[in-house]
Amino acid sequence: MESLNEFFISYGYIGMCLAAFLAGTFVPFNSEIILSALIATTTLNPWLVVLSGTIGNVAGSVFNYYVGRIWDIDTICRRMHIKEKRLVTTKNYVEKKGAWIALFTFLPFLGSAIAIALGILRANVWKVTMYSFIGKLVRYILFALGTMGVVMMLKV
Repeated sequence: MESLNEFFISYGYIGMCLAAFLAGTFVPFNSEIILSALIATTTLNPWLVVLSGTIGNVAGSVFNYYVGRIWDIDTICRRMHIKEKRLVTTKNYVEKKGAWIALFTFLPFLGSAIAIALGILRANVWKVTMYSFIGKLVRYILFALGTMGVVMMLKV
């Protein structure tokens, strides 16, 4: 895993975007490590790191959305190793809440299920993308501020 992290870090903004895309899909990956490393150890603009991460992570959620839109529930459960009961429960919950629930697609594991459920429900993709962008942007800003705070404390 360490060499994979080094790979993403070596590509700067593009590496951040790719790592965030991977983390935004149903693949278990932690892009916050890449974000923190880029902010703490490079001269890259932290806000552009945040923006590139947000764009990649939202693209990952949109990918999940289209998985839900294209595949049927049985295929999703079989190929993604998701229990049907969990997916149906998430789908029913999301159906009651609407597209704004995409604000929470940043949550580990549950976020992917939310995006897939929104795809199954054929929610408005533009609303899903907008709400997902807002939620993921806020999360990355908080991680960036935390990393910058730690870096500043270590320099003192």
